[in-house]
Amino acid sequence: MPSAVMPTSRKGESTPRPAAISAVGLRKSFGDKTVLDGIDLRIPTGSVFALLGPNGAGKTTAVKILSTLITADAGELRVGGHDLATDPQAVRAAIGVTGQFSAVDGLITGEENMLLMADLQHLSKQEGRKAAAELLERFDLTEAARKPVSTYSGGMKRRLDLAMTLVGNPRIIFLDEPTTGLDPRSRHSMWQIIRELVSDGATVFLTTQYLEEADELADRIAVLNDGRIAAQGSAEELKRLVPGGHIRLRFTDPAAYQTAVAALREATRDDEALALRIPSDGTQRELRSVLDWLDSADIEADELAVHTPDLDDVFFALTGGTDQHQETAR
Repeated sequence: MPSAVMPTSRKGESTPRPAAISAVGLRKSFGDKTVLDGIDLRIPTGSVFALLGPNGAGKTTAVKILSTLITADAGELRVGGHDLATDPQAVRAAIGVTGQFSAVDGLITGEENMLLMADLQHLSKQEGRKAAAELLERFDLTEAARKPVSTYSGGMKRRLDLAMTLVGNPRIIFLDEPTTGLDPRSRHSMWQIIRELVSDGATVFLTTQYLEEADELADRIAVLNDGRIAAQGSAEELKRLVPGGHIRLRFTDPAAYQTAVAALREATRDDEALALRIPSDGTQRELRSVLDWLDSADIEADELAVHTPDLDDVFFALTGGTDQHQETAR
């Protein structure tokens, strides 16, 4: 299936924004297992990019390479305008990373975790205390700041983890499955934080297995499967790659149903439910056409529903719907 052409600017923008992250021909193998097999990415500044894929597809490996934790076997890679191969230290200074698993220390307080991170960022004592206080307030952790992190809920620990990532004010942030294991309220809270970061000009590289999360947050999405990009584009572009959109008409009057069956020969019948499924791309024009036809034929459907493919459909169509082995680098 061909990849969608990925736009380089938000809707309404006339010129492409500079790339915060770019990769051309990114490759990585562990022994005889190829994890990333020639990945090309271009992520504009001030956007959210989501990398989707089943377990073992290579998502975490991509994050580890682009955040300088491991090296690529091949590829031209730039992050924040810096070449990963020749200037990794400049890349590290420009980024923040929140991994799959919380990096907070449960034996000390939230405030102490923040101050420890400030020391690692070489902030002065005054600057560190100021940054810690502001971020703890921003992430609604002020009241819990002097309590041991071991007493925090999962959502609080994840917020603290992200707050620690932001101590150095990075403009490029890698979030590797940041909401895994969170309850719906905590997940939505994290989504709002990510939106605020981007509205402030940050670039977010997000890996997730929650398709709703990618749909909600990402300007652009890539689906990674078997080490390759299966497709990439906006959520709407990806959904258009997958067939299966339809309009469903259901009738209670058998006579009306039979009249509709005779006229709509391209429709799929469900005689038991007295329902017809008409192929459709879900556009307003097609829906109006069906409604106009029903009116002109003096047929009244008791229920009308429009189904368009969602990211679940895209994911299963592009990945085959099968889980793969956990990737070696995890």
